Amino acid sequence: MPIRPNDQIIHKAAWLYYVHGLRQDEVAKKLHISRASIAMYLRRAREMGIVTITTSTELFSDDVLARELEDATGLTAVWIVPDNRQGIEAAAEMPAVAASVFLGLANKGDRIGVAWGRTVYRIADVMPFADLQGVTVVRLCGNLGAPYSYRPDQCTTEIARRLNAAGMNLYAPLVLSSERLADELRAEPVIREQLAAISDCELALYSVGGIEKDSHLVKCGALSAEEMHALGEAGAAGVIAGQLIDADGNWMDCAYNRRCIAADHDSIRGIRKRMLVVQEDSKFEPLAAALKGGFASHLIITSSMARRILERWKQRGLSPASATKRTDPARTAR
Repeated sequence: MPIRPNDQIIHKAAWLYYVHGLRQDEVAKKLHISRASIAMYLRRAREMGIVTITTSTELFSDDVLARELEDATGLTAVWIVPDNRQGIEAAAEMPAVAASVFLGLANKGDRIGVAWGRTVYRIADVMPFADLQGVTVVRLCGNLGAPYSYRPDQCTTEIARRLNAAGMNLYAPLVLSSERLADELRAEPVIREQLAAISDCELALYSVGGIEKDSHLVKCGALSAEEMHALGEAGAAGVIAGQLIDADGNWMDCAYNRRCIAADHDSIRGIRKRMLVVQEDSKFEPLAAALKGGFASHLIITSSMARRILERWKQRGLSPASATKRTDPARTAR
């Protein structure tokens, strides 16, 4: 079974203390909690038996993988959902784990950014009801056509409803027919203020999209299968908040992206807690690109995907610093 979100802090404290050899005060500083709390967590770790790797259960073996992935990529926290257990499907378990983690990261008074897609909608669908006073849920990108399932406004509205929070939908199309129209719409005071407010978010929730012929952008009519294929040939590797990124996680300077009404990628990267949830094996390359681009601080993935990402980082000698991206020059110029 995956680590319960409430127990993860115990595992992280034990990992830093016993494996990395940090002192208790150093662990406390790294996790932003008191030294007394660290002492309590280490005692709980001994009681739970997670500090003896040779006798620990599958729970801790998955946690070791999570800690190794954090060390390799520089991510703040990783949660692993096992995908090799008989009778339990990761696809069914992932949304519940993600919803629990999300609620643990959200605080009263936060502004929370939410993207769109099947993964986010499934998280919203299983999210327990909570009363987070003063929370505002804002959308990270424009809307899609009515026939398409998992629209951005549906994700935002449902999560706001579950949190008893205010919802702020971005009432603009995801993509316009011309760059001129997109520039003019972004200049409208209401749209400009909504997009600017995204940088004030404390938490963001999204997944990363693929560039295959049946991807979200193709299904909703934003791009044709032929256009998506051509963009893939030109270097597109994934989709973040409705916009294409390349294999290094850079915003692609292409006609499609210039026609999008969505959060500036630098604004998204500036959000302190960026929660990325990925469960499909087909999204390995988009996920690798998103991690290189600095689009995640908190990651929830399957155990098989975690091993693949860890192996990629080791094979290519990628450092933790590669998980933090600087400003994209092309994006800034636009």
